[in-house]
Amino acid sequence: MIGAPYRCGTVAIVGQPNAGKSTLLNALVRQKISITSRRPQTTRQRITGISTTPQAQLIFVDTPGFQTQYRSGLYRAMNQAIARSLQETDVVLWTVDATKAGDDSSSLLKNIPDGKPLIIVFNKIDRVGDKRSLLPRLQAMQARFHPVAIIPVSAKTGYQLDALRETLVREVPERDQLYADDELTTVAARVLAAETVREKLFRTLGAELPYSVAVETGKFEDEGKLYRIYATIFVDKDSQKAIVIGNKGEKLKAIGTLARQDMEKFFGVKVYLELWVKVRRGWAEDRAMLKRIGME
Repeated sequence: MIGAPYRCGTVAIVGQPNAGKSTLLNALVRQKISITSRRPQTTRQRITGISTTPQAQLIFVDTPGFQTQYRSGLYRAMNQAIARSLQETDVVLWTVDATKAGDDSSSLLKNIPDGKPLIIVFNKIDRVGDKRSLLPRLQAMQARFHPVAIIPVSAKTGYQLDALRETLVREVPERDQLYADDELTTVAARVLAAETVREKLFRTLGAELPYSVAVETGKFEDEGKLYRIYATIFVDKDSQKAIVIGNKGEKLKAIGTLARQDMEKFFGVKVYLELWVKVRRGWAEDRAMLKRIGME
């Protein structure tokens, strides 16, 4: 609309583990910002992606999956990150896995302030054969939670993402844009590097990989056309270290190669990546360690 005021606001992407929140963020921003994996609880901290058009700027915050099962310091920190996002952002985008019958997010939704716009998306709609079977669930959620809209989408295929963007733009405030047109994320490069390594750990090792693994970027040297990145992978046990390294270092080499290739695509420069694996028992309960990896 000619002469329409510019809109700009923050959107918290929340939901249960493995609902496709990170894939949705990447699709909405049209750039890989947040790591993805088939395993739940891949995302551990708030990752921000920015989508800018001549009409609006949407600042998405990808949050960890809300955790009710585990009680470690790591998972408490993850739930606290979600609670902060619900309080601080302008709109809440609740992502539901359309392929699963139930989604008990009542504990999560209690943290949404009264009057804050709630939009529910049924993600992975491309994997649902009979779309009409979703109607009772949509009606029940509309009656219970009174969202601004419920939109079936597919982050994988792009189905109805334009409709979702239009709905989000209507709900964010009238405000000048906060970030430059070419900014895609507020996350520091060293954090993105560590997250990229962690994604390749999940994708390379699959079920072999324990949840008790963390990645910390040590030195990050910017030489203009070359980034030199030195990162450490922390595990709980010696046996886990052996799994990550693999026979004659083959697993660690494969992880490093895949991570380096992704970093070069995102940063637009050559990357030299060096990885170490260290055992640090109980790191998930160590507040100093959690703070170092950005969880506190």
